[in-house]
Amino acid sequence: MTEETGGVREKRLKILVVGSGAREHALAWKLAQSPGTAVVKVAPGNAGMEFETIPLAVTDQDGLIARARAEDMDLVVIGPEDPLAAGLADRMAAAGLKVFGPGAEAARLESSKAFSKRFMARHGVPTAAFRVFSSSTEALAYLEEKPEGPIVVKASGLAAGKGVIVAVDKAEAAGAVRAILEGGRFGEAGREVVIEDFIEGEEVSVLAFTDGRTLRPMPAVQDHKRLGEGDTGPNTGGMGAYCPVAVYTPQVAARVEETIFRPTLAGLAADGLDFRGCLYFGLILPDPDSAYDGPQVVEYNARFGDPETQVLMPLLKSDLADILLRCVEGRLAEAEVEWREESCACVVIASGGYPGEYRTGLVVTEKVPAPIGASLAFHAGTALNAARQVVTSGGRVMSITARALTLEKALARVYERVRTVQFEGAWYRRDIGYRELARQKPGPV
Repeated sequence: MTEETGGVREKRLKILVVGSGAREHALAWKLAQSPGTAVVKVAPGNAGMEFETIPLAVTDQDGLIARARAEDMDLVVIGPEDPLAAGLADRMAAAGLKVFGPGAEAARLESSKAFSKRFMARHGVPTAAFRVFSSSTEALAYLEEKPEGPIVVKASGLAAGKGVIVAVDKAEAAGAVRAILEGGRFGEAGREVVIEDFIEGEEVSVLAFTDGRTLRPMPAVQDHKRLGEGDTGPNTGGMGAYCPVAVYTPQVAARVEETIFRPTLAGLAADGLDFRGCLYFGLILPDPDSAYDGPQVVEYNARFGDPETQVLMPLLKSDLADILLRCVEGRLAEAEVEWREESCACVVIASGGYPGEYRTGLVVTEKVPAPIGASLAFHAGTALNAARQVVTSGGRVMSITARALTLEKALARVYERVRTVQFEGAWYRRDIGYRELARQKPGPV
């Protein structure tokens, strides 16, 4: 629904968000606050969303397109990586819909790590030295020539954030190669592996709105990918996050702009990749004694991160719907993008056994602490059972988020509420933001 008033388009948008996770919950929550938004619907959504949910899977491209057209949606926002890789944005655009999210070819920056690394090498984007293999024999022979470790082994395709193995030595790296290429550990996602140098340093995530020509970076976020405290245990889709990150100084940001953002945009243009969506830069800031100089790209993602989105949306002051629409229409340069000068933190509550096997159907209870509104619960793996009770339906069940003037206060609000969410086997990390807190309080605690 649009109308022209004095040459300025006034929008009362009908928006469809595709996805079911905490990321999509956070996006829908923020989009609903936009003064130009008429309605927000989510497909398929989850049990915790306060919006109309549409029972269509993200894989049901025909159903999603038909529903978006039937309801005359003004904007479709695709959250997860899988439908982007499968070409949902292409098909929706061809059907005349305005879609925030890249087509399948541009989404290969995430859906194929081999493609992504070659893109970086071709366009001079700093990243760890690498080789790509589809043969385990060749990969194992290459490992024999490498230093003892650590060594990074990645399944090239999409593996829900679990396809990266940081092997402590060559034996573990060889085991990872065999499991992926011979054992089919990640199925089709593991038809190729990327073996790359391990860079010691601190990781940060910088997400950016882009229309393919202009790039507007968001504040830096630090995700906690490992399951256990102190960054131990297996990789997950993310167990929590906080923002901003002190090590991402204005000086670092300026260098990233020069050496990473600009070459990436130029590379997209040179390769004819039309990217209109959220471009996620997974960065590492190498330690001073590293052989690598300056920020390096660990990975690109072709969409909003999860749990990064859950801490960014509460900090965004500007109109999200307006920003996303301008990205789609190629007018991002005109957009106003402002952020609150506060801290925000998020803790993910997961099912016991995640990221391996876990139970579903467990009843979730929650007593919201006072004061109401001090924190937010973005649902992810939840559903309603026959008795209309909220039950677990996925590995990551819920993201509890809060913002405050300081990270310490934000975390206090988060953990106050986390402790009130209960279901059998619930697991969460108790040390989210530990690096930042240590920086703020140097010396013995």
